[in-house]
Amino acid sequence: MNRDLRNHLLFEVSTEVCNKVGGIYSVLKTKAPITVKEYGNQRYHCLGLLNKGKYEVEVEPMELSYEILHSTCSKEKDDDYAVKEAILRMRDRGVNIVYCKWLIEGTPKCILFDLDSVRNDYLNDWKKDLWEISGIPSPDSDFETNDAILLGYLVTWFLGEVVYVDNQKHAIVNHCHEWLAGVCLPIIRQRKLDVVTIFTTHATLLGRYLCAGKDEFGNDIDFYNNLDKFDCDKEAGIRGIYHRYCIERASAHSADVFTTVSQITALEAEHLLARKPDGILPNGINITKFQAVHEFQNLHQKSKLKIQEFIKGHFIGHLKTIDLDNTLYFFIAGRYEFKNKGVDIFIESLARLNHRLQSINSPITVVAFIIMPAKNNSFNIQSLKNHAIVKSLEEGIEDVSKILKQRLLEYTLNKNSIPSNLNELLGDNEKIFLKKKLIPLKNKEYELPSVVTHNMIDSDKDPILSDLRRTHLFNNDNDRVKVIFHPEFLNSQNPLLPMEYEEFVRGCNLGVFPSYYEPWGYTPAECTVMGIPSITTNLSGFGAYMEDLIDADQSEMYGIYIVDRRFKSGDESIEQLTNMMFDFCQKSRRQRINQRNRNERLSELLDWKRMGLEYVKARSLALRRAYYPEGCETEGFSSFENDGKQYRVGKPFSVPGSPRANSNTILMTPGDLGTIQDAIAIEDDDYFHLSMGDQENETESL
Repeated sequence: MNRDLRNHLLFEVSTEVCNKVGGIYSVLKTKAPITVKEYGNQRYHCLGLLNKGKYEVEVEPMELSYEILHSTCSKEKDDDYAVKEAILRMRDRGVNIVYCKWLIEGTPKCILFDLDSVRNDYLNDWKKDLWEISGIPSPDSDFETNDAILLGYLVTWFLGEVVYVDNQKHAIVNHCHEWLAGVCLPIIRQRKLDVVTIFTTHATLLGRYLCAGKDEFGNDIDFYNNLDKFDCDKEAGIRGIYHRYCIERASAHSADVFTTVSQITALEAEHLLARKPDGILPNGINITKFQAVHEFQNLHQKSKLKIQEFIKGHFIGHLKTIDLDNTLYFFIAGRYEFKNKGVDIFIESLARLNHRLQSINSPITVVAFIIMPAKNNSFNIQSLKNHAIVKSLEEGIEDVSKILKQRLLEYTLNKNSIPSNLNELLGDNEKIFLKKKLIPLKNKEYELPSVVTHNMIDSDKDPILSDLRRTHLFNNDNDRVKVIFHPEFLNSQNPLLPMEYEEFVRGCNLGVFPSYYEPWGYTPAECTVMGIPSITTNLSGFGAYMEDLIDADQSEMYGIYIVDRRFKSGDESIEQLTNMMFDFCQKSRRQRINQRNRNERLSELLDWKRMGLEYVKARSLALRRAYYPEGCETEGFSSFENDGKQYRVGKPFSVPGSPRANSNTILMTPGDLGTIQDAIAIEDDDYFHLSMGDQENETESL
């Protein structure tokens, strides 16, 4: 065997390569710099489908022909020679392939397959073949599954061409993300291609349906405490996803290494997909994008002022009941999954928090934003008018202030004194001008501020609005908790709240994400790297990760609040969430500043330089299983247990140091038991150290 295992070729397959749909796009995009750093620009490629409506703004196409190949590449010296020839060989057979660079940091090379170029000629034959080799059905009406089959067979075809041209020069690793990219895995195994395979499920398909649905009696499903009791085939059939479930399960069983993104998802996959994952591949963040070092506190204040400008317009006529200096901004954001994202218990907890703050006559006002896309007919007229009134008044006052500035200067110079009455400076014309500007404010105090910024489609049936009505959160003057539902993602062109999401998060005081189903959870992770405290749950990957690293009685000191939704009843979880928000409202401004400082120092725990090492270990295990199978049949990621020691983030000092991986601090990521982080302390050349070549900050140990 002459394959080069160390300098192997890596292909990552996903429908979200150069195609922003969901969270996997963020995973691939933010992980790209460290992967390209490890593999260079010849041994790493991303494979995906060609989205003709989006790809042109995501990529830079590269010219490729036989003439270019033979004049610029050498089969003996260039690692990507086989890749380029495989593309040309498939083009010769009528497959339209875009070979390009992804315009993101790291600029990885991508291969995008045009599914329409083979749909008419091959789809039915490939669906028949999939049924014959694996027994997986595929209804004609499910276009998403049809695309998954086309992509799977095209990837298999491509990898077969690479194997043939490469002629065992390199080992080849194929890493597929989610069931939509997993069809190739059972085909590769059935055809015995010389390709090492990894499958990562970021959330099981059936698990998401079960958590969001009801049982046969119309009750909410206690998902995590009944994992061993589900008849998976039956449940998938009832929900019309049996064929998709079959693809996901076949992908998990066909891969050399099977992984998930968190321990809670690993438990779920073990029962629903009938294979225990070999390890955990957590989602990291490129923290350099968010780093502001000592400036992040100033950025918080700057962004908060922009949110206050929105509050002035939205609550016009009622601002006398809101002390902006004593107002806290909470938010929840993400896909509109009412139960899975925990919006149901968030709203109920807000209602209880409102009652508590009223009962103690608290000066604090909480404005809770719900940022989730929902069907709407654009902004409602009331919101637009209110903000237009405030803008007009601001412009009018700005004009008058210029006049007052000049008159005040003349007054002090001529009389050598300070005017005791505003009337000495303000003329009749200016008074009339301002009175006209105030006319639109008449009767605004009798209009309740809207709880939603847009005109909703089927507002009577919308779960969020229905729950706000049930809990009587109507933004009354005596309410200490105000709610604003913004049914679109934020952007800087928004006429009401012109802020990018990152800027909005920086301006808030607390992110609340009490999810019931959250395989990882990028939203609380993004809060952490920006120094914003957050509430998560022990059913989210992020929450379980932080729970492993920080003692329960100390996590809140770091601004990480973890609600128990697994072992407590629904009402107990709601009460716990209410207590957390109430306690946060009792903190002084200085306490919140200290908490943000500690929270931001946890960001290094989430960096891809650390998390990406788990991917290295997955590939190492897959290669060993394929080419050195003795002793690897049951080996997972977690063979090393830190010599029986457990490393956790310690209690923060008044000015705590930043957590970092050294012999005295944290050596953990979300794998079972030990993880690849332990390789830092092991002299093992099989592991690649994901240093990006920059200087590590010297910090105090915790």
